[in-house]
Amino acid sequence: MKHDKLAQFAHQKYLNLETYRKNGKPVPTPVWFAQDDGVLYVYTNVNTGKVKRIRNNPRVRLAPCDARGKPKGTWVEGQARIVDAAEADRGHQLLNQKYSWKRLGDIWAKLRRSKQVVIAIEV
Repeated sequence: MKHDKLAQFAHQKYLNLETYRKNGKPVPTPVWFAQDDGVLYVYTNVNTGKVKRIRNNPRVRLAPCDARGKPKGTWVEGQARIVDAAEADRGHQLLNQKYSWKRLGDIWAKLRRSKQVVIAIEV
């Protein structure tokens, strides 16, 4: 059943990740993602709002989308979590395979000394 809900994300470049503020208001954000064995991986800077919101409330909604966030499929419910270092390495590896230009962003992040985290999402 879980993999049926993820079928719509195959061959997509972006997903719209909807996280929730403390007051319950949804905040949609288009992000790059990679999929592995029923888990979707996203990376971002540790200080972003979506990381703060996920730490406060792991419930998320997601849908495949275009680069501007316009949904191209059905919204599904999920649970998000910030992963440990070993799983983060796997997430980065998958994202680097899917988005070859991501490595430039990684270099830029290191030069700026900004810390990145990987978020795992399960539906």
